[in-house]
This record gives sequence, structure tokens and C-alpha cells, in this order.
Amino acid sequence: MELNAIQEEVDHWIKSIGVRYFSELTNTAILTEEVGELASLMARTYGEQSFKKPISDIEKKQLITEELADVFFVLVCLANQMDINIEEAFKQSMIKKTKRDIDRHKQNPKLT
Repeated sequence: MELNAIQEEVDHWIKSIGVRYFSELTNTAILTEEVGELASLMARTYGEQSFKKPISDIEKKQLITEELADVFFVLVCLANQMDINIEEAFKQSMIKKTKRDIDRHKQNPKLT
């Protein structure tokens, strides 16, 4: 699915099931909350923190997958609200990063 189609699907869902978009500020707070939930899972899966009760690697991956999708959903909502075409924004971001970092990471001794 292309990003434009994802934006359309989210917009349709919001207008048919979600009633309307939350304000941009509310969605930014929700985004922060979702990123925090993802960060918590990452800290427990890959960092020094532990889960309250043991869970399998399959469950960990599923939880991380769900949180990544939640973060993405809210990002799409914000883009829709501000009339930003994510696909075009992503293409421009890749061009910017490529120009900026064409040799940067290859020359970073920390990455070798």
C-alpha cells in the first residue's frame, strides 16, 4: 500500500468511525504517549529493564509491532490534519539525508 492510500484510509476511518480528528495538540500528546509505550517495550526487550512477568520473544515482537503501528497511525493523523502529503515529504527527506550524509556515515570510525 502506498503512503497516499494509507493517508486516505486513515482519513476515511477517522471520519466514519472516529467522528473527527482530535486537535493537533491532542494528537501530538497522543503521539508522545505512543512513543513512550514503544520506548518502554524497547527498554525491556533490548535494554536493562525487565518485564514484570516473562513473555516470549514472539509476544515481544507482537507488542513492538503494535506500538510501531500506533505511532504511525498518529503520525498519519497529524499529516492529514495539516494537509501534508507524507509520501512527498518522505521523498524530500530521503533526498535531504542522502545529500547531507552521502559520506558521513562511511567516514564515521564508530560505525566500522
